[in-house]
Amino acid sequence: MLESLNIQELINLYVIPWGINIVMAIAIFIIGRWVAGVLLNVVDKMLRKAGMDTMLVDFVHSILNALLLLFIIIAALDQLGVDTTSFIALIGAAGLAIGLALQGSLQNFASGVLLIVFRPFKVGHFIEAAGVAGVVEEIGIFSTRMKTGDNREIIVPNGAIYDGTITNNSARDTRRIDLVFGIGYDDDIRKAKAIMQAILEADERVLKEPSILIAVAELADSSVNFAVRPWVKSEDYWAVKFDVTEKVKLAFDDAGISIPYPQMDVHMNQPD
Repeated sequence: MLESLNIQELINLYVIPWGINIVMAIAIFIIGRWVAGVLLNVVDKMLRKAGMDTMLVDFVHSILNALLLLFIIIAALDQLGVDTTSFIALIGAAGLAIGLALQGSLQNFASGVLLIVFRPFKVGHFIEAAGVAGVVEEIGIFSTRMKTGDNREIIVPNGAIYDGTITNNSARDTRRIDLVFGIGYDDDIRKAKAIMQAILEADERVLKEPSILIAVAELADSSVNFAVRPWVKSEDYWAVKFDVTEKVKLAFDDAGISIPYPQMDVHMNQPD
């Protein structure tokens, strides 16, 4: 009878309360995971509706999923009577240590998130940043991959890009080409200007608006320099620049207009 009473008391004191706590902890975990899944789906839909980049949406999903799972586990352990205070302190200390060890990587990560959110450039744009220039092929969380004109691959840390000046040559639909052509002081300015005007107007890639600018910009030491500034579509920039430069040189040669180069006249006086 005594042994039966002791067993009954043992069950009432330990087994039943522990059983209830275990059931409650399992319920907290299951319900918590369900609620977390609903919240994650809502956040995903909101971010995609806002036009967020798919890579950023997936990354935010992973971070929120990890944080919610950690919160659910702590809540379940607390239900079991586990002291979670020291557990939370341990997680905080570990996070601080990891943050200090990965300070540079975290900076690149933060910069990558900002690049994806604010989009100063997109894949396919030709940019100049962090001392390099190239076409953007991939914007990652930690680095950006670019391709140069001679088909080299450049991987630049996102921190170096975001902390510096970014020049996006593809952001606008049109660009202005700035050219300088010099002629000799003895050459006909009006004739040279008419030749350049005719070359630009004959090129269908040169836009009518904004209008073409051809003006005398400088009376230099050896030449009269013209500023020639046509507008083109961004994708035609380099092709038009190279073609116009070649056509102007050939036309000047045919018209007998010189393109002077720097020179110096030296006069020597010999004693009798």
